[in-house]
Amino acid sequence: MQRPQFATLLLLLQSVLLSFVILSSSKWIVKAQSLPPTKPDGFVYKNRRVDLGTIVVEAFFDPVCPDSRDAWPPLKQVLEHYGSRVSLVVHLLPLPYHDNAYATSRALHIANTLNSSTTFCLLEWFFKYQERFYNAPTHNMSRAAVVDEIVKFSAEAVGDTYLSAIASGFNDKKTDLLTRVSFKFSTSRGVSGTPTFFVNGFVLPDAGSPLDYNEWRKIIDPLVGAKGVQGADQLHFFL
Repeated sequence: MQRPQFATLLLLLQSVLLSFVILSSSKWIVKAQSLPPTKPDGFVYKNRRVDLGTIVVEAFFDPVCPDSRDAWPPLKQVLEHYGSRVSLVVHLLPLPYHDNAYATSRALHIANTLNSSTTFCLLEWFFKYQERFYNAPTHNMSRAAVVDEIVKFSAEAVGDTYLSAIASGFNDKKTDLLTRVSFKFSTSRGVSGTPTFFVNGFVLPDAGSPLDYNEWRKIIDPLVGAKGVQGADQLHFFL
C-alpha cells in the first residue's frame, strides 16, 4: 500500500511542477510580446487626409540606401501631380548591412516627434548627403561619434534650435522603441529590402528597385481616373 501511495504522490508532485513551468513560461512569453503601438507606424506626407477615394501609397525606405534615395524624386513628383488624390505613408526599414541605418532612422523619429513638419525635410537631407554615413566613411568612428555627427547633421536640416532636443532624443527610450516598431512593422509586412512599395495594400513587383515617374503614372492613372472595364483590365498588375 505504501508503494502505490508514494507513486501517486510522485505523480501529483510532477503534475504541480509541470503546471508551474507552463505558467512561468506563459508569463515570460506575455512579457516578451510587445503591445500594439499607440498609433499606426509611418510618416504621412504633408498630413494628407485619407478617405474612401484616396489612393494610398506606402513606401518602405532606408535613409542610407542608395535605391531609396533614387526612388524619392520621382515619387515626390507623382505626389505633386496627383495632389490630394494620392496619400503617401513612409515606413522605415533600417537594413542591417547599412551600419548607420538604425541611427539615421531614429533621428527621423526624433525629428517627427519634435515637429512633424520637419520629417521629410530631414529625410531628403539624408538622401542628399547619405554618403557621409555609408559604412566606409564611418568605419573607424565609434558609435557615439557617429551619433554625434548625425545629431549635428539633423540640426542642419531642421534648425539649430533643435540641436539639444535631438541629442536628448537619442537618450530617450521612446524614440528607440518607435524605431524598433518601424523595423518590426516592416518585417511583419514581408518587406526585406528597400525601396518597397504598396499601393492600396498590394505590394508592387520588383521590390528593392526605384520606380521612375512614368512607371508611377502607369500604375496610378488607371486607379484614379479609370472606370468600368478599363479599371478592371488594370487589376492584373496586382493580381
